[in-house]
Amino acid sequence: MELISKPNKQNLKTYLPIGTFFIFLGLLDVTLNAFAGIDISGFLPSKISYFFPIIIGFIGFYLIRVEFSGLRNLDILNKNINSNNFNAFLTLLTLYILIKSIPPLLNWFILDANFVGTSKDDCTGEGACWVFIKVWFNRFMYGLYPDPEQWRINVAFITLFALVGVTFFVSQKLKKYFILFLIFVYPIIAIKLISGGEFGLKYVETAAWGGLSLTFIISAFAIIFCFPIGVFLALGRRSNLPAIKYISIGFIELWRGVPLITVLFMSAVMFPMFLPDGTFIDKLIRVLIAITLFEAAYMAEVVRGGLQALPKGQYEAARSLGMGYWKMNVLIILPQALKLVIPGIANTLLALVKDTPLIFVVGLMELAGMIGLAKTNPKWLGMAMEGYVFAGLVFWIICYAMSRYSQRLEKRLSTER
Repeated sequence: MELISKPNKQNLKTYLPIGTFFIFLGLLDVTLNAFAGIDISGFLPSKISYFFPIIIGFIGFYLIRVEFSGLRNLDILNKNINSNNFNAFLTLLTLYILIKSIPPLLNWFILDANFVGTSKDDCTGEGACWVFIKVWFNRFMYGLYPDPEQWRINVAFITLFALVGVTFFVSQKLKKYFILFLIFVYPIIAIKLISGGEFGLKYVETAAWGGLSLTFIISAFAIIFCFPIGVFLALGRRSNLPAIKYISIGFIELWRGVPLITVLFMSAVMFPMFLPDGTFIDKLIRVLIAITLFEAAYMAEVVRGGLQALPKGQYEAARSLGMGYWKMNVLIILPQALKLVIPGIANTLLALVKDTPLIFVVGLMELAGMIGLAKTNPKWLGMAMEGYVFAGLVFWIICYAMSRYSQRLEKRLSTER
């Protein structure tokens, strides 16, 4: 009678080992089938054998689903992936799809892949041709930037990473000067170093800039400038002055109402038509301005959400201390509001980084653009898969690192109330 009753704390000692065995048996069946071609349920009818791992695993999850069992790990598992029958089914389905996907992916990525060679003819296997990435790696990193001058890009980025690293170790008094230097001074130095034309450095036009280095350049500049612009727009939208309020609303709604690809096209093609004769603004500068203003509109709405989340008592307390508008916002309101919306800010910045490949519409070749150029080379036709997988992995690493840092920052600043 105990074996057919509903799982509970009293019969846990009976159900837990049986359920665990059933789950293990289901996972073992699908793993052996995926990696070794062995079907331990092959003696059953074909339809039942096909669904056997899910059926047996589902029964196992049911048997261990005991609320408040007193076993910490079991309670965590039941709460997160086994709270009901539907969640148990989704968990099993996800696990089995992942296990089934590992062997073909492993074969394509590593076992059957080609790593050695200098041309497409060296790729003879059925797996990925990583020779394509190896041969074009330099272009994927630097675009069409001249090989003898690429040290300038390396110096610029190594210096940037070194300065950012130093800011984590210097005192609070010096940190603000490092940050001001990084925001207002270093970008000018870096651009002068990369573009050249002065101090004996060869001039390199921006049309030759490309690859991952251009992705970093555009992302860094847009991040630096879209955040403060977004903050001012958010404050402007909440202003009591009608002119400032409606100008801010109009700006935000205009930029949020059009796709980024249209904004980039307008900045590259239409904007120069409105400039006076003889006036020239570099295409890269126009693209940077377009992306910055576009992302600033989204950043403004994120920051406005944080401002609206603060209780009115914070504003009243600041005014009671005799603080003016700017002092109140800088010292009291914004620090609290920004803590609340760190996830939203991080999400906007991640979207900014992932939007950079759209600059191909104006002829600038960042990482994805250079891959598109390489795959159309007659000597490397058919290598699109390897190129875009490589780009996807690079963007995932960048975005994952930014996401993890935002989570650490959120935890350190104690955003939970």
